[in-house]
Parts: sequence; structure tokens; C-alpha cells
Amino acid sequence: MGASRTAAVFGAYGHTGRFVVAELLKRGFVPVLCGRDAHKLKTLARGTGLDVRVASADNAASLDDALAGTAAVINCAGPFASTTAPVIEAALRARIPYLDVAAEIEANLDTFADFAGRAREAGAVIVPAMAFFGGLGDLLATAAMGDWTRADSAHIAYALSSWHPTAGTRLSGAVSRKRRGNCRLRYTGGRWEHRTDAPPTLQWPFPEPTGPRPVVGEFTMADVVTVPSHLSIPDVTTYMTADAARDVTSPDTPAPAAADESGRSGQTFLVDAVVRSGDTERRAVARGQDIYAVTAPLVVEALDRVLTGRTRTVGVASAGAMFDALGFLRALAPHITVELHL
Repeated sequence: MGASRTAAVFGAYGHTGRFVVAELLKRGFVPVLCGRDAHKLKTLARGTGLDVRVASADNAASLDDALAGTAAVINCAGPFASTTAPVIEAALRARIPYLDVAAEIEANLDTFADFAGRAREAGAVIVPAMAFFGGLGDLLATAAMGDWTRADSAHIAYALSSWHPTAGTRLSGAVSRKRRGNCRLRYTGGRWEHRTDAPPTLQWPFPEPTGPRPVVGEFTMADVVTVPSHLSIPDVTTYMTADAARDVTSPDTPAPAAADESGRSGQTFLVDAVVRSGDTERRAVARGQDIYAVTAPLVVEALDRVLTGRTRTVGVASAGAMFDALGFLRALAPHITVELHL
């Protein structure tokens, strides 16, 4: 197998990283297992013959060695506030594409702010938030926009049957809360606001059979970074079903448990993306199972498109800007089913 099908996975032994490694193998790629814990890497690689490379975000030389001879890198190692910039720098030095599965809003914003110019000048491809949060919502909103060049608002509502957070999710959340203090973030009027009031609660009319559900409004996720990065929409809001919001913030909620041989949990999801222009509304709906597991086909499909030249731009770009959104969503079947109401 040539180097063109070899992808470094930084944080390969994490919960999401393991799904990414399995998906790479399924699709004929050769993952290189990277991370700072040698024991965990060797345990993951046992019996596979896969290459193991110990590296840490605070050691640039180790990252250079980890990426040597690979065609791209997928960063699955949180907290991304600590890993994103060093791994992007290593990817730029190696002149290979970089993708990550970060759902940390501040890390996503930093990627666009700190690397857009350099990556564009270098002709490099950097795709942040290529995951369930960030990538999927961005693809859905882009597909819903269709031939519109602008919209008044975008709304992405999540109905999760439950949300059992991984250790990585809890750590990333703690890092984000520390960075923003007692504030929450909202994107309105084409700019970011830091708010100290409680987010609103309301009913969201999810498509049947889910139906109307109570949600936490302005439950800001990575989509609120990715969507306005390339779509002319001044107000972008994300919503989370109230039960799932309580799950993820409760210290007593257990980690996700495997419900099948692939390791997926039994969690199901529905994502309802609505764009509005005046009195006209367009909608894209996605359904599937396990928000962590489904990140793997998302980021690996993106990798495949990058390495085969099916991209629309260079530099730092979200999923909807980098790829044909509708074609990408269709390629995700059977992992995700999508309905468009234009």
C-alpha cells in the first residue's frame, strides 16, 4: 500500500480515535497510530501490524517523526486547545493535509484566526471540526441553502436520545469553560457575543416521529463557528434537547457503553438544520446512531475526498466550504440518512 493511503491518527487510542482507526481500515487506508501513551498505542496495535509512533503535542520533533511518510493527519486528541496548533504546525512542515474532530469552539475559532492566511499561501488543506458537531451541521446547513447566496438565519437543533460523555468530552468542556469564564457564546448580527444570562428554553418542532421536544436554546456548538465561516448568515443558533443537555453536564452520567460488536452505543440522534430567508424556510434532516462513532465516517470520507482532489478550496475551510455538501451527505449512507425539504 502506497504512502497516498497512509494516514496518521493522533490520539488513536481515544474513544473516537478507535472508531476512526477502524473506519480507515475498513476503507482501505493504512492508519499510523500516534499519541503520547506508548502502552495504549501498543495495546491498540496488537495483532494488527500497524505502525506505532509515540508523539506529544509539546514535542515538535516527535510530531515530525510521527507524520513522516504519511499522506495526511487526523487529530483526534483533545483537549484541542492544547493539540490543534502544534499538530497543524507539524502538518504544515510535512506539507500534508490536516483534519480534526474538534468540537471545542475556542479551538475552532483559533484555527480559522491563526492559520487561514498561512495555509492559503501554502496551498495547504486544513479542515477543522470534521465531526458530528461542526462538520455534520455545516454540511446540512450548506445543503439546505441550495442556490441561496445568503439567508437571514440558520438554526441547527439536536435531538439526542441521551448524551453519555466520554472522558475527552468532559475534559474539553472543562477547558472551554475555563477559557470563557462565566460567559456563554452566541453568534448574532454577524458577530460573537459573550453572555452571562441563562440560555433560553423552548420547544423545537422536530420532524416526526420525534416531534416537538423541549430544548435549550443558544446551546452553542462548533456549528456556530463553521457555518458563518463561509455562508452569509448573520444569525446562527444551535439547540440541544433538554434531557441530553442535562446528561452531558451531570457529573453522574456514565460514559457511553457499547451496544454492538462495532462498539457503538445505543444512542440515536436527529439533527434538524433550518435556514430562513424572510418568510421562506429550507430544511435538511439527518438521522443516525452514536454521535461519537458517526464521526469516523464523516472524517474518513473527508480524508478520502481531500486525497483524491475532490475539494473546492485551499486553506482553512469547514466541511461545507471544502466539499460538495449534498454529494458528501449522500456518501454517508448507511451511517447517516438525510432528508432535504427545499
